[in-house]
Amino acid sequence: MRLRDRFRVCFHEAPAIVGAVCCAALACASISCDRNRGAPDWNTPGGTVALVGETSGPAAAAPPEPAPEPADSEAAAAPGGSKGLRFISYNVENWLAMDRVVNRKTLKNSPKPDSEKQAVVAILARNAPDILGLCEIGEARDLAEIQSSLKAAGLDLPHSHYTGGADPVRHLGLLSRFPITSTAKPAETEFRLNGQTFGINRGILDATIQTRGKSYRFLGVHLKSKREIEEADQEQMRVHEARLLRRHVDSILLADPQARLIVYGDFNDTYPSTTVRTITGGADKDLRLKPIYLRDSRKHAWTHHWNHQDIYSRIDFITLAPGMDREVNFRASRIIDDPDWDKASDHRPLLAVFK
Repeated sequence: MRLRDRFRVCFHEAPAIVGAVCCAALACASISCDRNRGAPDWNTPGGTVALVGETSGPAAAAPPEPAPEPADSEAAAAPGGSKGLRFISYNVENWLAMDRVVNRKTLKNSPKPDSEKQAVVAILARNAPDILGLCEIGEARDLAEIQSSLKAAGLDLPHSHYTGGADPVRHLGLLSRFPITSTAKPAETEFRLNGQTFGINRGILDATIQTRGKSYRFLGVHLKSKREIEEADQEQMRVHEARLLRRHVDSILLADPQARLIVYGDFNDTYPSTTVRTITGGADKDLRLKPIYLRDSRKHAWTHHWNHQDIYSRIDFITLAPGMDREVNFRASRIIDDPDWDKASDHRPLLAVFK
């Protein structure tokens, strides 16, 4: 082709090429514009938003992880079709009474808005857990409200356990389709830091459930937020809470190395942190916990979005006692990213299905 003819072709095709590039750029931008609204402060009603993650972007690099079984979208999308014990860990974002800002007006001692409650219930009803571990519950009646709302939506979890720690506002709850055969408390619940004594903020939930001829022991936590406080360094407080949890884990596994132990919750820290490594590690490799590296339908691994800084991070975990990973159905397990997840909470629920 002569030079003049080549120039003529390029001249006529240039608008189409530019248009294609622009469309691709717009598509990428629309994917990244994912979330919506800010999270209230986790410790002080009506306060400022707390920093809860270091990694940015929904596609932030994840740590090395075991290769799961191939994804099975049908099993993940159809709870009734996937066999096994279904466990969901979920921070439901302040299902409690607190000072809130709604339409630029401060509402004193206001409950979680009905629209957010309905979104939480809808997500859980669709994904049908057999056992549900909850963070950021207010009073015992708030847990009872979730339980009754789920039953009205067709999900009956008649057995419950409710506990807390030094924080008088936020608590932990567990709902179960199966009877809770026993509960326990850790031997140590306080630590010393800078000459002061602190209690673990939200405590450690410890409940054992017997089902399908197996015994499962669940430890739930919601560790100290990254909000700075005057009394002590927030990171050191969280690490000390992690040490208390780790000691409780060690006491369980030393007494029963075959225990089906599931340690879950909002760790308020990312994988490489001292907090997470304190929980999962141990002096004896036979006592180490193994995190399940779940992903959503887009293969993203973040569980929390802080809208104010547009930070995505994986701070919610489900970790397992040695050998329990062989019982996980990876095809059905995932981070739940239903379209209305953001209307319910600033966290996304984690679903683990056990064979």
